[in-house]
Amino acid sequence: MRRSGTLARQALMVRVGRRAESGRAATATRAEVIYTGAEHGRSTSLIAPHLAIPAPVEEATEISLLPGEHTTARKVRFAVVQACTLASLGLGLFAILLAMQGEVQLAAAFLVACVAFDGLDGALARKLGVSSPFGAQMDSLADMCSFGLAAPVVVYASLAHTVPTPAAAVACMLVAACAAIRLARFNVSPKDGKFFCGVPTTLVAAVLALAVLIDLPLPGGVLLGGVALLAFAMVSSFPYAKLARLVRLPAWLWLVPAVGALVDARLTFVLVVTAYLLSGPLLWLRTRRKVEIA
Repeated sequence: MRRSGTLARQALMVRVGRRAESGRAATATRAEVIYTGAEHGRSTSLIAPHLAIPAPVEEATEISLLPGEHTTARKVRFAVVQACTLASLGLGLFAILLAMQGEVQLAAAFLVACVAFDGLDGALARKLGVSSPFGAQMDSLADMCSFGLAAPVVVYASLAHTVPTPAAAVACMLVAACAAIRLARFNVSPKDGKFFCGVPTTLVAAVLALAVLIDLPLPGGVLLGGVALLAFAMVSSFPYAKLARLVRLPAWLWLVPAVGALVDARLTFVLVVTAYLLSGPLLWLRTRRKVEIA
């Protein structure tokens, strides 16, 4: 009995010793955590703010808008290109203001000027060697203002008295939405030197502006359908030839629309636009057949 009692007391003392050691270990662990500053992802500011080690502050780096050498000549060339982009933006804004005042024909003329400056800034950037990601983003934002907003406003002003107002508003909102999708998709898509994926916003704006300028004698419903068709053509996946490829077409092919413009400019305009819109699906079918044959 004495021996069993002695064994029980020894076992009890062992358990008490283990509990004391675990308590000291836990206390040491908490102290280490307070000193080092983290326990299971907790911040030191919640445990001991005066012991917290401040995180290193990264110095702000200046972003260069113009890659390459920053010589005075290159800066001037870069400024000229950006001025062309801003001119397109300003002309688009003027087109909106003129359309709001009822000067629809003049607003359409300003849109045509927007198209000219939009083509000029890209050509100058490549020729002068000052192309940059900043310039590409500036061009995209200016295009959204001039072609995604100004063009629908001008079209809305021209259709306001010929078709129901809600229908004109929906058609113009469709142009704005498709232009935004088109520009965003273009910014993140790989570039093709031969074809566009869908009709570019610049060309759609040019078609809409010229249609207002020459005052196409078409029923309101047909005009609305044409506006919607151009909007969907922007976000389509059909390949459309770039201007560089169109310029290489045979001379006689350019002679046909030139003569047609002298005979009936409005009819020639409609036929040329229709032919270009149909070229996308035809090129897509041709490419698909080649793939199937291969």
